[in-house]
Amino acid sequence: MALLSDILMSAGAFAAAIYCYVLSGRLKKFQTLEGGMGGAIAVLSAQVDDMTKALEKARGAANGSAISLETLTVRAEAVAARLELLVASMHDIPDPASPVAEPDRAEDGDGAGHGAEDGARDGAERRLRFVRRRVPRADLEAAE
Repeated sequence: MALLSDILMSAGAFAAAIYCYVLSGRLKKFQTLEGGMGGAIAVLSAQVDDMTKALEKARGAANGSAISLETLTVRAEAVAARLELLVASMHDIPDPASPVAEPDRAEDGDGAGHGAEDGARDGAERRLRFVRRRVPRADLEAAE
């Protein structure tokens, strides 16, 4: 019985030695920087650094574009307010189709109330036209 237990113990020790040898070889391959997992980790780390730099550069460009867009929006709002004032002042200018301005019918004293009909007819004859122009694409500023 003692002989059998010695044989099994030596076989287990031999199997453990072979397992340790194989594991040692695998660990050496894993730790090499040129061909193993360490090399892949080093490459991925360098790529992460490059992507971080590219992200910071893109963030800076986006912030610059946002600032210029904000200034253009403020300018556009100021121009829109000015245009609204100009359009509002255009209502005070007499109609060029009628060279002589008609006197107000309410001041005539006839009380017929024809002024409302004339005002409705003038509004139907006179229509506002809006013209929109597109800016050529070559003049637009490109983002980086």
